[in-house]
Amino acid sequence: MFGYRVPAPDEAMLISGGRRGQGGAPFRVVTGHGKFVLPIFRKVRFLTLAMCEAEVAETCVTRQGIALTVRAVIAFKVGNDTESVVNAGQRFLSEQDQMSVLTGRIFAGHLRSIIGSMTVEEIVTERQKLATEVLETSKTEMAKIGLTVDSLQIQSIDDGDTGYIDAMSAPHKAAIQRQAQIAQAQATQASVEAQQEAARNQAEYSRQTAIVQAQYSAEVDRAQAQAAQAGPLAEAHAQQEVLAAQTELAERAALLRQQQLVAEIVKPAEAEAERIRLLALAEAERMKIQAAAAASYDRVALDRMLIDQLPQIVKEASAGLQGANVNVLNGADGLGEIAAGLVGQGLTILDSVRRNLGAPEGVTGGTPAGLAKADGATRKASGRPVEID
Repeated sequence: MFGYRVPAPDEAMLISGGRRGQGGAPFRVVTGHGKFVLPIFRKVRFLTLAMCEAEVAETCVTRQGIALTVRAVIAFKVGNDTESVVNAGQRFLSEQDQMSVLTGRIFAGHLRSIIGSMTVEEIVTERQKLATEVLETSKTEMAKIGLTVDSLQIQSIDDGDTGYIDAMSAPHKAAIQRQAQIAQAQATQASVEAQQEAARNQAEYSRQTAIVQAQYSAEVDRAQAQAAQAGPLAEAHAQQEVLAAQTELAERAALLRQQQLVAEIVKPAEAEAERIRLLALAEAERMKIQAAAAASYDRVALDRMLIDQLPQIVKEASAGLQGANVNVLNGADGLGEIAAGLVGQGLTILDSVRRNLGAPEGVTGGTPAGLAKADGATRKASGRPVEID
């Protein structure tokens, strides 16, 4: 629309002409929105609110009298409030590039002032403190011209050819170098140890690999040998089983043949031997019985014969008494004793004959041997003497 103006987001629109601005300002300030401006009767200018940068390279003398070249960078901008915009607009609206120049000069003066009250050691070791003091001292002056400082960075501090900073840093450099050497030695030692450990690990791995390979090779060789021997072993095993079966069959055949021989020869032979033995026993028993019977018969016949001959024997014995002078002292009893004595002599003779013929003693063919004993006993019991001339 004709006459309607809108400032950019990082700009402030300054409208001059007509009514004055806020607080008696010679112009009105518009930010963030548009405004209808009458052409010809109003004049519009724009002031940047963007961030600006100023560099400072200033030679400063410390409290120790040592010259230092300090380089710094200042980041600043026009303040967002209307008062800051009005102050900056009145000073820099026509030449906004001069804000950086003026800001650099302001900070250069504050740097010289503050560095003059500090030592080199403090400046080098406490840069943030230096930057903070410079900001604090320049804040009021910068506000007067409508500017605000966002940051101040000390970029470098150089003592030129004096070598003070180098000398000051020498002990630290030596300590740092010593620490660096120690660290390097430790790193070298650690590296060597790591290499040795890696070499040991590699050797151990190689050894284990060789062992495993040897085991695998041995297993492969063993498997191949077993595979090569499998056929002959199987054949030998089969032959062994055949031989075992044949041996068992032969043993069974031999056992069967033995049983057949026992049944066909041994058992019949044993039966025949037993039969012959029994027959022999029977025959022997028969012959024994016959012999006993024959012997008994012979004894009976001998005894009968001797008994038959006994009267003749007594007769012959009594023949010796013929013509003998016999004195009988006890009458009839004495005669009986003489007769009994003759009979006893006959019996004695009979016993002698029987012994000579093998007849057992005490047997007299039906006449007991006790007869003679009884006769002797009779003679002893009578107590009467018998005389024979």
